[in-house]
Amino acid sequence: MKNFFSTFCVVLIIFSCKEGKQPILGATNWQKEQNAMFKDASKSPLKDRDRQNFKGLDFFQFDSAFVVKATLKRTPNSKWFKMKRTLNETTDERVYGVLNFQLKGKAYTLNVYQGKELMTKEGFEDYLFLPFLDDTNGDTTYGGGRYIDLRIPEGNTIEIDFNKAYNPYCAYNERFSCPIVPRENYLDVAVKAGVKVYEK
Repeated sequence: MKNFFSTFCVVLIIFSCKEGKQPILGATNWQKEQNAMFKDASKSPLKDRDRQNFKGLDFFQFDSAFVVKATLKRTPNSKWFKMKRTLNETTDERVYGVLNFQLKGKAYTLNVYQGKELMTKEGFEDYLFLPFLDDTNGDTTYGGGRYIDLRIPEGNTIEIDFNKAYNPYCAYNERFSCPIVPRENYLDVAVKAGVKVYEK
């Protein structure tokens, strides 16, 4: 009887711990990573009151049609310019190259950017920034457009996974200053992939 009671207590404790800890939601590893980061008080862009009630971001269902191979045409002589940000700020950026790809049977072009200050930071030496606008903005996605993180490839091809498109931090908290997507990076197609608009 004593052994039975001890076993019952252990099972009860394990069950209680599992009940108290919510699982990280997400259909892909990237989605789970995003949700874990948003729950982490040291990393999350959410306001404290919003983070406490946060269950998970709203994602489009993963769609392999939005994973494309792009040809990168480097622009080594491009000049640095002031990219506008929210909160009336700017950062020094340049067009690292032009990406050409096919999406839904149509040809598209996007500029991919490199930050002057960011490229000097450890871990970001080969970082490329791909902001874009599309026909879902202001409806199912954030009105100001979304971003994708890329890395400089060894060759002239690069994979763009629109399923990893995410919102600027200012979509969650107005204290953040975010790059404003250049108008030339507009895609006249509904990119139903990645993170949807944030609703509290």
